[in-house]
Parts: sequence; structure tokens; C-alpha cells
Amino acid sequence: MRILLLLFSVLPLFALSQLQWKQVDSLFGLMPANAHVYYSESLIEGKPNKAYYAIVDVTQKNVSVEAVVGNGKRYTPTQYFENNKQPFLVVNTTFFEFVQNRNLNLVMHEGALVAYNMHTLAGRGKDTFTYRHPYASAFGISKRGKMDIAWTYTDSSKKYPYATQQPIAAYKDSLNYVSNSRIDRNTFAKWKMKTAVGGGPVLLQDGQIKITNNEEIKFAGKAINDKHPRTAIGYTADGRMVVLVVEGRNPGKAEGADLIQLATTLKDIGCIEAMNLDGGGSSCMLINGKETIKPSDNEGQRPVPAVLVVR
Repeated sequence: MRILLLLFSVLPLFALSQLQWKQVDSLFGLMPANAHVYYSESLIEGKPNKAYYAIVDVTQKNVSVEAVVGNGKRYTPTQYFENNKQPFLVVNTTFFEFVQNRNLNLVMHEGALVAYNMHTLAGRGKDTFTYRHPYASAFGISKRGKMDIAWTYTDSSKKYPYATQQPIAAYKDSLNYVSNSRIDRNTFAKWKMKTAVGGGPVLLQDGQIKITNNEEIKFAGKAINDKHPRTAIGYTADGRMVVLVVEGRNPGKAEGADLIQLATTLKDIGCIEAMNLDGGGSSCMLINGKETIKPSDNEGQRPVPAVLVVR
């Protein structure tokens, strides 16, 4: 009985143990001095796992972080790599829809908005004639390399997005648009970023796990616990950007991660703020043009309407 009690007391420690990471720069050819790549195949709560993260010191003047869009078309990460002077890193970003290949989250390139948030979700069933209006999160980096993750509002008539540092619950009304009266200028401020990409939900705030899934209305009900391939982005207190990808939907080899596991991993790496990006079949990160995780779609890399690149 004492042995059984000891086992049960130790098991949670194993379930919550940190992943073990190995630096694998040599797998990806010539690496810049201010960037590294790490790999882990440590079990996640007893399930097989494959994950990579890249960490880049973006405070250096020779580092450029840019968002690239397909302008109404979708391309694979490899096509973005080949068509954009072969950047060091390419990773998928926003959620999107397949009909018009439209980004559903904001994208900023060279300080200009080139894609906008979808702020209105139509109700269903008894709520057919109502609409919910969430504020999606986004990752941004300024001209000086200062990073931020915030909840954002975009309007095609405005030059800049507006952002708040505190999550705001989605509201419901009968309008199929966001009323300007809802944007409190004491809460929201112009978000003057050079580069920004959206997704959601936020995973870390102030170094703590605070997942704003309900506020952003991303994954309803128990879906927060579903395991999938994942892409996430964050940053450390000393100004280093972290891009994490987790392989999934590969039975017996890589089961994927849920949002809580993803947040825990980013916190353990050292991020103070982090957020989820589009995952599933879209998850893909290239280092010097070489794949890290194996994309989950049978066809290979999924074409996407936007990526983040690091030069």
C-alpha cells in the first residue's frame, strides 16, 4: 500500500515535468550567431511528441522580422521561402478561410495593415438573429524590435489597429458589425507596429499561463483540451523571439498538444508572453528552407495566405 501511495504521488510530477530540449543547429546548415533551433521528443503526459522551437535575438540590427501575404492566393511555406529571397525562418500564422483565401486575423507589413480581424460571428439556433464580437489577439514587433502581444481591433477605415493589454469578453448584439461606440479610447490605443500577425488565443501573460480562449471564442467547450499540431509564438524578457511548432496527428510518433500543454511548454522555455497561431494541417516551420515538423496533411505543406519570415 505504501508503494502504491508513493507511485500515485510521483506520477503527477512526471506528467508535469518539463520537456528536454537538444540544440540542433547543425541539422539546418549555416546558422546566424543570434539564432538557434531546439528539438524535443520528450513525452507529453505519456504521449509521443516531436517539437521544435527557434529562438532569435531580434534586438540585433541585422535581424528583420516581416509578414508576407499571398494577396488573395495561398502558397506553401516552401513557395514563400523560394519567392522571398530564401529567409532564415518561415512559419505559418493566421487563421483563414478557403473560399477567398482570406486571412481572418490582422497582418501588418512595413507598418501598414494588409489584413483585418473578423470581428463578427453569426449566432446559431435560438441566437440566429444575433452576433458575437470578439477581439482577437496578435503578436507585433516595432521598428526598434520591441515585441508585444495584445488584443486588437481593426477597421479598414483606420490606418492603425487598436490594441488593449487586457482581454475583453466578446459581446453580443443584433448588429453584424462592431459599433465604434464599443471601442473605449481609455482601453484601446493605437498599436503602431512595423510587423504583426494575428491568431489566438493568448497563452501567457506576465509569465503566467492565462489562456483567453473564452474571450476570443476560438475553441468552444472542451476543444481547449484537444491535441493537434500547433504553431505558437512568444518572446522572452531579454528580447528574444520564440517560434514553436509541435507535430501532431501522427499516431504512435507525435500526438500533438492541447492549448494548456502548449502554454506550459512556452512558459518552461522562458516566454513572458505567448500566443497560439493557426495549427492543424497549417502548422509548418522552415529553417533555411528545411522542414522541422512533418505537416499533418497527406499532401504535405498546406498553402496558406500569410507567413512570418525572419531574415
